[in-house]
Amino acid sequence: MILDGRPVAQKTLDGVRAGVTRLREATGVQPKLAVVLVGDFAPSKIYVASKIRTTESVGIASEDHLFPGGLTQDALIKLLHSLSDDASVHGILLQLPLPTGLDESAAIDAIAPNKDVDGLHPVNMGRLLAGATGMVPCTPAGCLEILDHYGAALRGAEAVVIGRSRLVGKPLAQLLLARHATVTTCHTRTRDLGAHTRRADVLCVAAGRARVITGDMVKAGAFVIDVGINRLETGKLAGDVDFESVSAKANVTPVPGGVGPMTIAMLMRNTLLTAERQIARS
Repeated sequence: MILDGRPVAQKTLDGVRAGVTRLREATGVQPKLAVVLVGDFAPSKIYVASKIRTTESVGIASEDHLFPGGLTQDALIKLLHSLSDDASVHGILLQLPLPTGLDESAAIDAIAPNKDVDGLHPVNMGRLLAGATGMVPCTPAGCLEILDHYGAALRGAEAVVIGRSRLVGKPLAQLLLARHATVTTCHTRTRDLGAHTRRADVLCVAAGRARVITGDMVKAGAFVIDVGINRLETGKLAGDVDFESVSAKANVTPVPGGVGPMTIAMLMRNTLLTAERQIARS
């Protein structure tokens, strides 16, 4: 199977759109997402533009704070504190990576945990580790949505996650553990990577290297989630998985059209969730 993320994303967005409508009819409140983009990094600009278009399509208001010329650390922290205190803002998205010289951890810490739609605040990461309710990072949550949609059996499965970043690898491993998979995390220091990947029923790859996983490294019939996106010298996009050789023997997400659409869809779901929870507490 080709694990196409687009129909899964559309199903998620349809659910968000319906949820936004119900919320507005019941409370008169429209969920609002504040987007903060610092710098002129082209991929971030494209990604933010896509997120802004998607908010409009599901009925979420978008408040955009764009600083192509940069911003000082103090000014960024002040802005994030201000947005955290603004009752009309339900979610805050700080687009990463930040330009060189800015402290990402300090910036993430400045976002109120209940408005942290990316799920990266230490409070939300701690809640994920504890199995408590909080915001779940969008990309890992989207990976699980794809696996569920296409019928991957996670209970008791051998799951291998390649990558240990705060954004993908670590939270994804926790989500798989919570679904009763037996999880191995691999990284740049892992010896004999293929020995781990070949026994995986579910293989999630966020290695940051183009086509690092090839067909001889995967089990027949495995579910392979390719989180990577790399631009080749030819200008074409490629994932961290060699799609041609892997798709001949396993179920795999394409790049583009796999995990990418799900990341934005889960961001919309998280924004709706933050709005619903804040309204319920008010």
